[in-house]
Amino acid sequence: MSRPMGEQADGSRPTGGGRGGRRSGGWTRLRPLAGLLAAAAVSQAGTRVSAIALPWFVLVTTGSAAQTGLVAFCEMAPYVLIKALTGPLVDRAGARVISWTADVVSAAVVAAVPALHALGLLDFWLLLVLVAVTGGARGPGDLAKEVMIPEAAARSAMPIERATGLLGVVERLAATVGPGLGGVLVAVLGPLAGLLVNAATFALGSVLVGLALPRGMGGADDGTDDGTGTAYGADPAAPGAVTAGPEAGYWQRFAEGFSYLRGQPLLLAIICTVGFTNFLDAARTSVLMPIWARESGHGPSAIGLMASAAGLTAVAGSLVAAVVAHRLRRRPVFFAGFLIAGAPQFLILAVDVPVWAVVAVYALSGFGSGFLNPILGAVIWERIPRRLLGRVGALGDSLAWAGIPLGGLLAGAAVVWAGLVPVLAVSGAAYFLATNLAALRHEWRELDRETGTGPPPHEPPAGPPAPCPDGPPVPHPAR
Repeated sequence: MSRPMGEQADGSRPTGGGRGGRRSGGWTRLRPLAGLLAAAAVSQAGTRVSAIALPWFVLVTTGSAAQTGLVAFCEMAPYVLIKALTGPLVDRAGARVISWTADVVSAAVVAAVPALHALGLLDFWLLLVLVAVTGGARGPGDLAKEVMIPEAAARSAMPIERATGLLGVVERLAATVGPGLGGVLVAVLGPLAGLLVNAATFALGSVLVGLALPRGMGGADDGTDDGTGTAYGADPAAPGAVTAGPEAGYWQRFAEGFSYLRGQPLLLAIICTVGFTNFLDAARTSVLMPIWARESGHGPSAIGLMASAAGLTAVAGSLVAAVVAHRLRRRPVFFAGFLIAGAPQFLILAVDVPVWAVVAVYALSGFGSGFLNPILGAVIWERIPRRLLGRVGALGDSLAWAGIPLGGLLAGAAVVWAGLVPVLAVSGAAYFLATNLAALRHEWRELDRETGTGPPPHEPPAGPPAPCPDGPPVPHPAR
């Protein structure tokens, strides 16, 4: 798409000459990506606080592992379902509008939980309704932020690989700060304080989206080529793909996304593997860890310490991945990261060891997990055309997250039936077998194929991407 001479990618004019003008123009160029990363950081940090505060609130007020799992189910089931269905709406209405609206709704609903509890009006059924509404709002909000990353990178004149690396760092920082803050808040002030902080982070996220992101960013898709071309390395028409026209309705757009995803064997293999590991991780974080903390006597502060240690080393892993992963083969790095990050986090909780040993294992696992999201993110954005990011990304994320609502629900029931230690041991073994067996499938060989570095920002691709002489570019996981 052509632009008037001298116009920036975000539609603004360059500032005047001189050193100060260059600094101002540089900030204008970087503002979309910086604002989006900041909004994602505060929202995810608040969600991590809530991930400790909400299960602990239910556990101490009801004393029931089954009810704790039910709350986790009622939050994540609407998240997955609504996220799957809102992909075409995000593409149609615009990601910026959806992101802002979802954060405002989430802030109001989360703040209602401690308010109603203080008034003595928070029955358990009402709590389930509120967490369901929160989960339903979070799904479209998270999706909208995700699909704006490639556009933000283009507007900021930054390679997509570096943008995914920065997003990985932001996610891991949120995973470090959020649980640590949540553990301290719950231990000192109680779980409702953590929920109030979560509401405040959603409100701050909406402000950042409204002020930092240009109004034209994340615009609605009218079904035509906007000049940005396809995603880095993506084929705009997968085998059997349906092409929706400018006046396509909701279900036509949905079918287009489904058809494209169906023609991508590697993406389907990623979704299946990550979906099963997400199921186990949800069981661990929403039910098994809180029960372990209560039965061991270590309390919520131990959960925060473990999660923060894992998050801190995951930041280091993400930084290393951003620097050197383009020189490494993706497949062995990816599955080595899964080997370190998965089963050990379950098995260490099943044995009687000091807290420092548990924290050390979680720190090592965090470093391995830092390599996962940068690889997956780049693989996904290489293969999905930009105009399909909303609908294909929504379907892929929702399928990968489909087991999360069941994770907490089934874990709570399993602990009641068999006890904590057997459930931890079986979960760790299942995690190990699933990730290692998946590595044997032939689809994963495509992780190591050489890809191009993509077209210049806001310019259509001239043809097939040229191979990268130094190996595949740095890529982005699921949770």
